[in-house]
This record gives sequence, structure tokens and C-alpha cells, in this order.
Amino acid sequence: MAQVLEFKLPDLGEGLTEAEIVRWLVQVGDVVAVDQPVVEVETAKAMVEVPCPYGGVVTARYGDEGTELPVGAPLLTVAVGAPASGAPLADGTPAPEGDAEGSGNVLVGYGTQAAPARRRRVRPPETGAGAVRPAPGGPHSAAPTGPGGAHPGTGAARAASAPGTLVAAGAPGTANGTAPGTVDGAGRGTDGPVPVISPLVRRLARENGLDLRDLAGSGPEGLILRADVERALRSAAAPAGVPGAAAQDTPLPEGRTAAAPGVTRVPLKGVRGAVADKLSRSRREIPDATCWVDADATELMRARTAMNAAGGPKISLIALLARICTAALARYPELNSTVDTEAREIVRLDAVHLGFAAQTERGLVVPVVKDAHARGAESLGAEFARLTESARTGTLTPAELTGGTFTLNNYGVFGVDGSTPIVNHPEAAMLGVGRIIPKPWVHEGELAVRQVVQLSLTFDHRVCDGGTAGGFLRYVADCVEQPAVLLRTL
Repeated sequence: MAQVLEFKLPDLGEGLTEAEIVRWLVQVGDVVAVDQPVVEVETAKAMVEVPCPYGGVVTARYGDEGTELPVGAPLLTVAVGAPASGAPLADGTPAPEGDAEGSGNVLVGYGTQAAPARRRRVRPPETGAGAVRPAPGGPHSAAPTGPGGAHPGTGAARAASAPGTLVAAGAPGTANGTAPGTVDGAGRGTDGPVPVISPLVRRLARENGLDLRDLAGSGPEGLILRADVERALRSAAAPAGVPGAAAQDTPLPEGRTAAAPGVTRVPLKGVRGAVADKLSRSRREIPDATCWVDADATELMRARTAMNAAGGPKISLIALLARICTAALARYPELNSTVDTEAREIVRLDAVHLGFAAQTERGLVVPVVKDAHARGAESLGAEFARLTESARTGTLTPAELTGGTFTLNNYGVFGVDGSTPIVNHPEAAMLGVGRIIPKPWVHEGELAVRQVVQLSLTFDHRVCDGGTAGGFLRYVADCVEQPAVLLRTL
């Protein structure tokens, strides 16, 4: 007999607790191999393809594209292994050559073990009409026989189980193994099947005192969806006699209300939500201050032109600015640090992991160039190019978006001169670079047109005073105006 194993959304690392389904890579009925990617999800940090640790036939998927799931929620079920008789599965699907051994680690902190041995469970004798009767095929029958993994006559999927355990179908005339006369997920007695697949839907109904038996599901085969429950709750709460008050079909997350006419509500989730949380925390915890200075970047632009004319890979402007930053941090290590508020200590860091702000279609992201202090301008340029392309395509990994110790923000690409950057918590400082444009400038005692840039430094006033911050910014400006100053640190 084939075993139906449930695969749950694994731990994606970096403290992430939820992810949004962007695109399913498999359909119900598809045969999957061990560690084959089955779904693409978006976290607050990156897009991730999630591999399935089991090999077999996909019997059910949980969640439509656009659905947000918490870590540990069911993703899909897979029928693993051939039936004992060698016959096809009960739904007519050919028996898969599944691998019940499972894979090793799946993403972060998630591993699978061999499928557990099947055990017979002693059931209490049936004493009344409300007793649960075994499904056809034995008390532990797990072969799906209906769309979405539902048993005939139920219209609902089997109940969730822990990874690596069997998922038993409900008995005929029941939903999720609940027999007539027992209590459904909403906490009420049932006289028949309640086609609900999601425990979140049951909880939402239970918390709001809604009887699921009164709802007509809009899903496949009458399946009750979260949208059905929310629609019913809005209908019950709508003022009597208000036309169209209960006609809104757009599902709303818990705690949200429908937008008034002429008002658009945009959910703060995913990358946008993560940015909002981080910026808010920075403003709450970090007493920041900003200083700025104008610098003549004419010689830096000439030096870059000469470097690129000499042949070899092209050197980008941001690569030169990054090299200047690492040299400045070597002289002013106070700014490459973080604050341990619990221990009341400033933690100075030896390695410089340089983040840089990149605007993408998904929002603002900050990829991190690891060990920037050990790289030259050419190596920095290559890594900036690689990470920027990954940011544009949405393929940055969580590791490439975390661990920064100092951030370089080139907002000059937006055509602005200055800004007061918000420190990227838990870092201690951020250097902002405005656009480089021709301006009148006094050069060697005469008025001339020079390429001028405004540099600004926002810093955590707990790690240093204005003298240190001013010294750092002045050194950066000196290197911009006279690139030869960098030769002393090469």
C-alpha cells in the first residue's frame, strides 16, 4: 500500500517565519523526485525554490499562488512507494517508484528521515451511531481516491499530520475523519460532511462562532475556502438594509477592513514589510546623526576613465567608492561595529561586509559584499555586478541579503543630490552618495566648472562622537578629490 507523506513548509533561515507562494512548479498527479523543487516562495528577504524531500506522486497541494503560509504549514502530500499488490494507486495513478528514505537537509535546519514503519492501531469498539468507521482498504488506508487527496463521498482532504507520518483519509460520509454526530472544526455538531481542507479556515470559523455547515464552498467540489468564511463574517456584520454591504468577494486578512471608496490599501508584507519593520526599528533604537560635505569628484572620474582605458574588466564608480569606504573604515573602525544593548557593549568587527542599496521591482533590497576589505576595485566591481543582477531577477539568497556591517547608498542614480539615510539596523553607519554633476567650484584659486558630489554620513551616536564621524567623512572626501591618497593604504 502506498504511503501518503505530508511535506510542510521548512525553516527558511534567518528568523523567517512565513513565506508567500509565488508559483507552483508541480501539479497534482505529477511524479516528483527526491529534492526536486516543487514550489517557488517569496520571503521577506528573497525568492526561494523549495525542494521536496520525498519522491512519488503529488496527491494534494495546499494554498493557491499568492497565499501566505507560516513555517510548518502543509505544502503538499506525496504518495510514496508502490502498493503491496503492485497495482496502481486507488485513483488510477501508476504506482510511483518513490523513495521513502527521504533526503538530507532541505534548506535550513530541516531534514527528513526514513518513512516510519506502518503499525496497526487498536481501535475501541464501535458503540454508537457516532462512532468513526475505518475507511475502505483498512484502518490505515492512505491511498487518495478523489481530487485533491479527498476520499469519495467526502469532498474534503485528509487531516494534516507531522512530516513523515501517514495521512489517513476520512471515512465515507465524513469529512477529515469526522463522522456524523461528532464535532466539527468550528466547534459545532455535524449531521454530514464539512468539506474544509485548511485548519486555518476551521480556526477562523471557530473563533467567530460560525457554523461551517451553513456555508456553500466556492472551491473545487464545494470545498470551503477562507474567502467563503470571511465573506460570511462580513455579511453577518453588515448593517441591515445597506445594499451591497455583503457583496464584497475580496478575501481580507485577519485584522483588515475593506477600503473606503477612493482609498487603496496596500499590504505591508514581503520585502516591503521587512523594510518597514527594519526602518522602524532603526528609528526606535538608534540615536542617529548625519553630517555631509560637498566634494570635487573630477579627479576620481578621470582616474576611472584611465583605469578603464588601460584594458581589462571595467571598473564601476560604486566599486571605487566601495574601495574608498573600506580604506576609511580601516582608519575609523568605530563605524564598523554594532551595539549589544543587553550587554551594553559596542562590538567592533574586523571584517567589512559591505551592503549596498539596490532598487528592484520587488522593492528596496540590500545585497552584501562579503569580506569587502580584502577585495580590490576589480573584485568589488565584479561582485557588485553579480549581486545587482541577482537582485533584479529576484534570485538573491537570504545569506546574500544579511550579515552586513556597513552600507553604501548611491541614491545619486535617482537624480538627487542629498539625503539623510536611515542606518541599516543593526549596523552603525551608512554612507550616502548623491549625483555627480557639473557645478561652479573654486579650483586652484579660480572659479571653474567641476564634477561635484555631495557625500553624507548617518551614524549611530552611541558608537562615536562627531569628531570620529567627521574624520571618516573627510577622509572619504579627500580620496574622492585626490584618488592618490588611496595609494597610502594599498
